Amino acid sequence: MAKNLVIVESPAKAKTIKKFLGSNYEVIASNGHVRDLPKSTMGINVEDNFEPKYITIRGKGDLLATLRKAVKKADKVYLATDPDREGEAISWHLANALKLDDKNYKRITFNEITKNAIKNSLKEARDIDLNLVDAQQARRVLDRLVGYQISPVLWAKVKRGLSAGRVQSVALRLVCDREEEINNFIPEEYWTLEAAVKTNNSKKLFMAKLQKTPNGKAEIRSKEEMDAVLNDLKGVDLSVIDTKSTTRTKKSPLPFTTSTLQQEAAKKLNFATGKTMRIAQQLYEGVDIKGYGTVGLISYLRTDSVRISEEAKVASADFIASQYGQEYVAKVEKGNDSGKKIQDAHEAIRPTDVTLTPVKVKEQLTRDQFRLYQLIYNRFLASQMDAAKYESTTIKFSAKGYEFSATSTKLLFEGFMVVYAVEDENDELRNLFSNINNDSVIQVEELVDKQHFTQPPAHFTEGSLVKKLEELGIGRPSTYAPTISTILARRYVVKESRNLYVTELGEAVNQIMLKGFPVIVDTEFTANLEMLLDNIEEGIVNWKTVISNFYPDLDEAVKAANEELEHIKIEDEVTEEICDACGRNLIVKYGPHGKFLACPGFPECRFTKPHYEKINVSCPECGKDVVLKKTKKGRKYFGCINNPECDFMTWQKPSAKMCEKCGKIMLEKGNKLVCSNEKCGFVSSKPKNS
Repeated sequence: MAKNLVIVESPAKAKTIKKFLGSNYEVIASNGHVRDLPKSTMGINVEDNFEPKYITIRGKGDLLATLRKAVKKADKVYLATDPDREGEAISWHLANALKLDDKNYKRITFNEITKNAIKNSLKEARDIDLNLVDAQQARRVLDRLVGYQISPVLWAKVKRGLSAGRVQSVALRLVCDREEEINNFIPEEYWTLEAAVKTNNSKKLFMAKLQKTPNGKAEIRSKEEMDAVLNDLKGVDLSVIDTKSTTRTKKSPLPFTTSTLQQEAAKKLNFATGKTMRIAQQLYEGVDIKGYGTVGLISYLRTDSVRISEEAKVASADFIASQYGQEYVAKVEKGNDSGKKIQDAHEAIRPTDVTLTPVKVKEQLTRDQFRLYQLIYNRFLASQMDAAKYESTTIKFSAKGYEFSATSTKLLFEGFMVVYAVEDENDELRNLFSNINNDSVIQVEELVDKQHFTQPPAHFTEGSLVKKLEELGIGRPSTYAPTISTILARRYVVKESRNLYVTELGEAVNQIMLKGFPVIVDTEFTANLEMLLDNIEEGIVNWKTVISNFYPDLDEAVKAANEELEHIKIEDEVTEEICDACGRNLIVKYGPHGKFLACPGFPECRFTKPHYEKINVSCPECGKDVVLKKTKKGRKYFGCINNPECDFMTWQKPSAKMCEKCGKIMLEKGNKLVCSNEKCGFVSSKPKNS
């Protein structure tokens, strides 16, 4: 009979750990949390110093009964949940639910699921860290107070089923602010000029870019200005005025943290943040590898740290030296420049065994598991390798006060780039430069002028939103994926071709939050709360003090919002459209995807049809009405009501005013009207009465 009981969260984790421990150990999974705040009520006694009321999660009764029996038989109990705040809280809840105070029990943590890590954790067993527990309790109570106090306001003012959250509301605001910034962006015209040149003893061309005009910088804003420059340079040759060669290094990247893994997986693998975390969890908990058994392939996946253990550094250095040569091993140790202390007890995300190369384990992994493991493995290996070295040569040319330059870069030593993000280098250009000196005559074969327009900021992707949240100090590694999943699931935001777009529903919720709860959606306030949670973890601040300082302002804001905010929900609007089934005037109704037209005789008459909001603009292609429409995912656009016969559409709201320069339709951007023809670039002020 097993004398020791080890309790972990997941069955996969239990299966892996069981293989590392002898017959004296029984390993059972709790399947995550066993206690939580009730769903039906707030579950927090505000009058009793914000004491939370925890209950057994529905469906966990039988599991707890099984765990209690196992506890009764065991001489010693080890709580082996994840090594973070939430994992510490799960262990604390287990200790309470299983009444372990009368038992010999300890807490163990490990950064990776390997035999050595598990055995070492048993030697370093400790008591539950109540500071970590309190930090998690504070986060849970804060989120419950915000969600359960503000969500009813949204139900009353917009529609039932909506939700507000401390972090999700800030994330939604960031997406809304970016959308507004894009919509209000006014493009500005500019021109660039390149000279296709060759030396007098070579037939090969290379491009030199205009850097300066006789008046200073090469800022050319119109075709007229460009034509004047082209006239000045007609028939000229260039002379060399400066040649400069430098050697530079490109540092190897830091190993992955949770946020950088999510960003890189989104960019290189097109993985959603939730998918990245799900697959990383599988790699962490263990995969059956031929010849090795069940192995946790990567270290713990929720971390802010880029620290690497000494053991892993030595192993990677030996591996790199044997596979690539000693010169590829990193000479300078890298550190984390962010200054963060949080979760630095963890390591960066890395392979647990550097000899288990992606090729060696490919057969046992799914396609997505392999791709993510390869990304993590190569990034870690690159982080332990020496920098890449380049020789960069820049030559400046001049004629009549105009300066051009061309740069060539030659790779001298590939370093870490042998395994990660190898770039193409233009050695051919470098060879052309080797024949150029100060006496060379540079013949201009062609002047290539190009018109450009400044571009608005890019829409957020899941990866770039994670990066922004991290930069602002909002949320922690464990919160990024669920936050984005929530705003997508609530249809506040939709994803199209990787980009995130706010929906009409998301705009309504954001407006309510901005008007009624500006503090909650303030990025600095949310970041400061994260710092307070860190202080609780370090034992500097009492968690209930943080809650008691936060709650009065929230309570006051909720009362004011209920009294002062206007309802966004509109009563049924009668239209002139006639029901095809019974002849009554159709009314405007609201569904999960926005407005639609329905018969007021429901349920006797169930006739419905799409609702299109006219904007008093005629289609520039067929003359019929332009109306406000939505994509299947809820993103707004403007299109011809005569679709599919007429395919006119635009993301920006069109104006009835036509362009004075080219006659094309104008688009509204903030308080300006901008020509829809990108090559025209005409801008005018929007009429005051529009």
